[in-house]
Amino acid sequence: MSDVSVTTLRQHLPEYLARVARGEHIRVTSRGRVVAEIAPPTPEPNEVEAARARLRGSLVRYDAPLEPVLPVEEWEMNR
Repeated sequence: MSDVSVTTLRQHLPEYLARVARGEHIRVTSRGRVVAEIAPPTPEPNEVEAARARLRGSLVRYDAPLEPVLPVEEWEMNR
């Protein structure tokens, strides 16, 4: 989490909003005191459930994780 003064935030608002959009939390200060926090929005509960539904059953299990998934003859780089 980073701090930014109100003045700097006002002068560079698009830059700070882009940082927040990438997931960063920013504290806004005025005269050295934190007066606000800007954070990315939390997902709606229905969005979370939809994401879980899409992922459900997608886990692939490998009994021998250090062995190749494909036989060596089928490797793209060996063609």
